[in-house]
This record gives sequence, C-alpha cells and structure tokens, in this order.
Amino acid sequence: MRREVAKSPLPWLGLVIVVYLAVPIIAFGFRLAAGPVRGFQTPGLFPAFAVSIECATISLAVVTLFGVPLAYLLARPRGTMSSLITVVVVIPLALPPLMGGILLIYLVGPYSFLGRHFGGHLTQSIVGIVLAQTFVAAPFLIVSARSAFRAIDPALLDVAATLGHSELSRFRRVAVPLAAEGIRAGMLLAWLRAFGEYGATVVLAYHPFSLPVYTYNQFSGIGLPTTIAPTALAMGVAVVALGLSRLHWPRRPASAMSPVGPMAPVGPLASQPVGFDVDFLVGDGFRLVLAHMPLERRLALLGPSGSGKSTLLRSLAGLYGSRPGLIWFGHRVMDGVPTESRRVGYLAQGFSLFPHMTVWQHLVFPIGAAPPTAAYWLATLGLEDLSARYPAELSGGQRQRVALAQALCRSPDVLLLDEPFSALDTPVRHDLRRELRRLQRDMSLATVVVTHDPEEAAYLADAVIVIDQGVASQAGPTRRVFGQPTSPEVARFLGVSNVNRGLVSVSGSIDVSGAKVDTNDPVPSPGTAVLWRVTPEDVVLHPTGRLSGVITDIADLGTAAEYFVRINSDLELKSRSAAPLSLQVGDVCGVEMAPGTVHVWTVESRSDLAVGRE
Repeated sequence: MRREVAKSPLPWLGLVIVVYLAVPIIAFGFRLAAGPVRGFQTPGLFPAFAVSIECATISLAVVTLFGVPLAYLLARPRGTMSSLITVVVVIPLALPPLMGGILLIYLVGPYSFLGRHFGGHLTQSIVGIVLAQTFVAAPFLIVSARSAFRAIDPALLDVAATLGHSELSRFRRVAVPLAAEGIRAGMLLAWLRAFGEYGATVVLAYHPFSLPVYTYNQFSGIGLPTTIAPTALAMGVAVVALGLSRLHWPRRPASAMSPVGPMAPVGPLASQPVGFDVDFLVGDGFRLVLAHMPLERRLALLGPSGSGKSTLLRSLAGLYGSRPGLIWFGHRVMDGVPTESRRVGYLAQGFSLFPHMTVWQHLVFPIGAAPPTAAYWLATLGLEDLSARYPAELSGGQRQRVALAQALCRSPDVLLLDEPFSALDTPVRHDLRRELRRLQRDMSLATVVVTHDPEEAAYLADAVIVIDQGVASQAGPTRRVFGQPTSPEVARFLGVSNVNRGLVSVSGSIDVSGAKVDTNDPVPSPGTAVLWRVTPEDVVLHPTGRLSGVITDIADLGTAAEYFVRINSDLELKSRSAAPLSLQVGDVCGVEMAPGTVHVWTVESRSDLAVGRE
C-alpha cells in the first residue's frame, strides 16, 4: 500500500495568524452588540470623526498629486540621487509616529521659519493634522506605486515614445493605467494610515481632536465603555474603504470607427534610408562600433544574440539619446532630436502592445494618427473584425499585425523591427514576411530589420550588416554578402554551405591541405589565400572520384537527403541529393565537383558599404 502523502503544514501555519487577528475583532463585535454603554452619545464623537475623514482625504489628495509622479521617477534604474530620495521617503516608516511629529516641529512649529511666517497656524489646526497625516502616510503610496511602475515592461514606454508621446503623455496614458492596481492599493493604505494617525498628530495638532486623539482621551479619562463607538466607526470606515478598493470599473468600450473621408494613409510614406556612425559603450565593457552609408532603403542587421543588433536599433530610435553617435534618415540628421520627434515606427521584441487598449485604440494612439489612417491599416492588415479586442484576446500573429499597423499609423519615415517574427509559428511567420515585403514594395517603406534568421534577412533587405561582438564582420548588398562571405565563420552564420579557405596552387586549382579543387573562375597568383564555394547540389557523390572522403552524417529531409563528407582535417563538404543514395555513415565514397560550379574570391574581398572600426 502506498504511504499516504503528509498534508502540507502551510494552511495550519496561516490559520494561526488568522485566528490571532480575528479573535479581537469578534470579541469586540460581541461587546458592541451587548454593551450597555457604547459612547455614541458622547459629545465630540462625530465632529472628531468628521475631522479625521476630512483630513485623511485632503492628505490622500496631496500624497497622490505629488507622490505618484515621484514613484514613477524612482522606478527608473537607480542612481545615487534616487537611492538618497528613497531613503528619505522610507524614513517615516521606520520612525515611531511620535518622533515623526517631533521632526515636523522643526519644519512647521511655531518658532520655525515657516511657523512664524504663517502666524503659528500650521500647528493646532486642520492644516497641522493634514501635515502630520501626510508625513506618515506618504510612504505607503509611494512605495506601492513605485513597485507597480517597476513591473511595467520598459518596452511599452519605449514604443509610446516612438509613437510621438512626450514623457508626460507616456506617464499619463501608459504608465498610470498599467500601474493602476498598485496605485489604488497604495492610495487605500495611505488613506487608512492617515485616518488612523495618532502619534505625529498629537504632537503637531492636538486640537481640533481627530478620531484617534478623541478615542485616546476617552480611554484615559473614562475607560473602555466610551471607546466602543469611535472604534466601531473606525472599523466601519475600514470595511467601506476595503470594499470600495475591490470595485473594478468596467472597461470603457472602444469608440466606434468613424473615418472621415476615404480610407487611406495621410500622405505617402517617405523613403528615408538610414545612415549612422556610432561608437557607443553599453553596460559593462560592451562597445558598439558601426558605420553605414544610407544607400539602400531596406537594411537587415544579422548576428548572434548579444552581438549589439538591438542596441543599434534602439540607438536609431533615439532611446539612448545622442550618446551613440551620428545618425541620419535621408538628409535629416538626428543629432539632438528626441525619440518622439524622429518619426520612426518601432516594433520591439515580444510585440509590446498596451494591455489596457483595444486594437482600435492602439491604431489611433500614435501622435498625429487620424481615424482614416487607422481604418486604412486596419483593413490592409486584415484586422477589421478585431478592432474591439484587447491584446490578451489575440493570437501571436494577430498581435504582430496590430503592432505593425500601429507603427504604420505614425506614417513613419523609417520602420525599425526587432526580431519581428521570431516568436511566431512557421506558417504565420512566412505569411507576415510576405505581408511586410509587400508593404516595403507598395509603400516605398524604408526598414531596418534586426534578425538572427539569414533567410529573413535575405527576404526583407537590399543590404545586410553581419554584426558580431559590436562590430561588423561583413556588410554590403544582400547578394554580395550571401554570395561572397568574408570567412567560413560568417558563411556558417549566414547559412551558406560549403564555403572554405584555400591557397591557389601553381596549376591554378585550389589547394585545401592537399585536396585539389578545380575551378573555371579567374584566380590570383599562386600562393594567394582565397575563399571558395560550391552549392550542395553540385557536390556529386560516386563510388570513386577525384577526391575521396568518409560519410560522417546523413540527414533525411523528406524531399531530399544531405550527406556530410570529410575529405581531410580541414575540409568537409555537404552534398544534397533529391533521391537517397545507397550510402551509410562511415562509408568511403568519391566526390566530384564540376569546375564551373566552384566559385572563388579573395579573402580581402569586402564591401565598403559599412565597416566596423577598431
């Protein structure tokens, strides 16, 4: 018999604290119901209650007005000043409230500069109570809101900036709605803390009585009976406040599409090839050093993860300010131009849609986006039936179309795409590639695409820069880069097969560690280092041949088979055959390559379209 799994002790541990918190409340409930004296008729109760309600509400308004923007600023990457401000904000949480009141005496007491300036009215008054409550309650809202702002995906704020929104607009229309839950929780805590504040209040503003001060006076002068009423009022307020905080306002339905005039983009999209000359130190020692002349409309940045592709794209969008270096779109130099003024469309990784906006709201969100423009792209990208949906209700391909449509509603000069299709299924990825290629052609759309997929780069770009460790390994027109890689390592990353090094022999063939490869291409003088290439389809395997090798691997692709043949320690070739051959791994076979299929170029062959600088 299987031994019964022991039950978790966690519920029992949690029950202990629940019982501890519940028992006093239950006991008070019995006393409230059965007690002969409760104190509801005691003079001063309801005026004190009104004072606490009024002052806590004023205090909350002050804390919200100034504390939420502060929390937004503190949520950014920390610096020395941010850390110092955080310490100042959190100190009231660490101090006993009574000591907080003493600190306030030094600021607004009757003998301080402010106290004398206001004639002593900052203490022993409603103003004094508000000041005391604000001091002790502010950290609750600021800390809660800061945590909520930090949870926001920074890419959402970056996208909003590229859509033309200033920092204030991004704060109001993106950050605050997304952090609303945390802000609301902080407001609840701050209001309740202000409502229940005693220590700082009794030091700074003993009169007029707030409800906690009134309750303590009753307790110290008469005893428990007359404290039942103020305690019951406080508990009632807490229950009401908690209930209101749990209300969720229904989402406002998206405004209906009502385009005025014909559905069409507002003016043609401008063709603005991108140029740059950047030298940018990022993080701990990573340096991006790239230059490119704006000769082609469609550029792809190809490279492994961590090579600097996304950093360059963010630099083009202006998300690092002017630090990276010189950037220009066509004849427009971007020096000193903020992100919101660059007129770029930016698709960050992961689609980066705003969770609180419908599809239609996304399309009219960019600055300057008109309903006719939004309706045009909605129809062009097949999103008409999805206009009222939120991002969580969309598939990956639909979200990508929405992100693309939103960027195009900006009528951008340049469209920047960071791994736009990497997270999509193969059929969806292929469909969207074709869609983007059509837009590039039909709209004369200038694009810079970041990708690690060579096929995607070749499909979407007229020019390619292969980036590795922050510098260009190779750059130039797409056909030249894929046709003449500058090294076997670059070729492997480009997905180009059978690119190898060799030396020109006296006979004009290519010598690879003793293996001789014939070519009809013109070759430089004997002894010159060259690169050469043959397509897998032109590598023919026979029982015998001029070259011989050992089969090291066989890949059955369904419609074809690929055979890997090791000629010597420095040369392995891939052969592709439409029909399977009667070969097994470990077999020795002959290798034939027609001289006309072997293409040669010198190792130094590079394009001057873009170069990396040391």
